[in-house]
Amino acid sequence: MASQLAYKARIASTSSLEKIFNAQEMIASSRIAKARNVALAAKPYSDAIFDAVQALAQHTHISHPIVRKDEDNPRVAVLALTADRGMAGAYTSSIIRETESLLAKLDDKGKKPELYVYGRRGVTYYKYRGRDVRGTWEGNSDAPGVEVAEEISKALLDAYMKPADEGGVSELYVVFTEFVNMVVQKVRILRMLPVEIVSAEDEQTEGTNVPEAQPLYSFEPSRDEVLDRVLPKYVQSRIHECLLTSAASETASRQNAMHTATDNARNLIDELTRKLNATRQAAITQELTEIIGSADALNNEKE
Repeated sequence: MASQLAYKARIASTSSLEKIFNAQEMIASSRIAKARNVALAAKPYSDAIFDAVQALAQHTHISHPIVRKDEDNPRVAVLALTADRGMAGAYTSSIIRETESLLAKLDDKGKKPELYVYGRRGVTYYKYRGRDVRGTWEGNSDAPGVEVAEEISKALLDAYMKPADEGGVSELYVVFTEFVNMVVQKVRILRMLPVEIVSAEDEQTEGTNVPEAQPLYSFEPSRDEVLDRVLPKYVQSRIHECLLTSAASETASRQNAMHTATDNARNLIDELTRKLNATRQAAITQELTEIIGSADALNNEKE
């Protein structure tokens, strides 16, 4: 049985951890509302840009890069959005697991994936394992700004627009965590480029065979110039949305993880306290037994 000093030391160390976990939970709780509202506020603009790009793609020729790249180019860009800090439960490990699964599937299809990573935890993971990473970004994963979204989107768009013989990629995937609510956060894989065109037949009203009316577009100065201008805004807005919803998911995951860790620490303290009391009681009982035994021995000698 462990000594009383050992139990007291473990209780003291667990109490310190419990205070740290509780503080992290309170910090995450104070930030989650803002992170959630920012993520939700960015979604309408991103959806509107996506709808505009898809509508434009339906009215352009099939050779534009926004719709199709060189099919002979096997290189594919994969962006993984991880966390800068730990104490967020399985947040980063879930992203890495889904990224590894995507990379394996692309390899099986004969593709050559090129990895981009955002977040210190993901960067450290792949550097430690010697994985070749083409681009990395770190800092403020729980509160990303527009600047980092611009930097990431520019690097990825440049890689996408390069021809195959200059090291360009033919597809762009993003692995991120979608914020559903405080309890549920889902890891998603988004193929950002090329844009998948939804035909009018796919959008027709359910239960009927009559497709919805499609608007007519007039392009000024030209169709390709409009697409060239919209494409960077589309990539940036989508990546910014992914960063914001990932930040909300990270904060929610950290709050849930720290709440669970705080409860576990308190339960462990209660268990150690009971064991300490039992050890103290056993020690007192043993001392009393020794005293009584010694007294009986003295009485027997006198008699």
